[in-house]
Amino acid sequence: MTHDLGGVGLGPYLTVSAILLVLGVFGIFLNRKNIIIILMSMELILLSANLNFVAFSSALGDLSGQVFTLFVLTIAAAEAAIGLAIVTVFFRNRGSIQVEDVTMMKG
Repeated sequence: MTHDLGGVGLGPYLTVSAILLVLGVFGIFLNRKNIIIILMSMELILLSANLNFVAFSSALGDLSGQVFTLFVLTIAAAEAAIGLAIVTVFFRNRGSIQVEDVTMMKG
């Protein structure tokens, strides 16, 4: 049994999801200098996956995709909080959040 998605087909949701995915991938691979942009790009990729889960879940009339989206959002929020905390501590110690400075931590 399929549902209507509020009069809009599945195509526009998948198009927006693909655009978010491409923006996230470009943000990670084209901008390797700023850690904050890399973290935001990872969030865009997770948002793209969540949009797919919700769209397909609604189209198929099954709630499992929407429940899985809640778990992904919880993990994404924890990742953002921990990532920003690490970046803040690193900035206080080093005075910069450039990726080149982070690679100096290898040892």
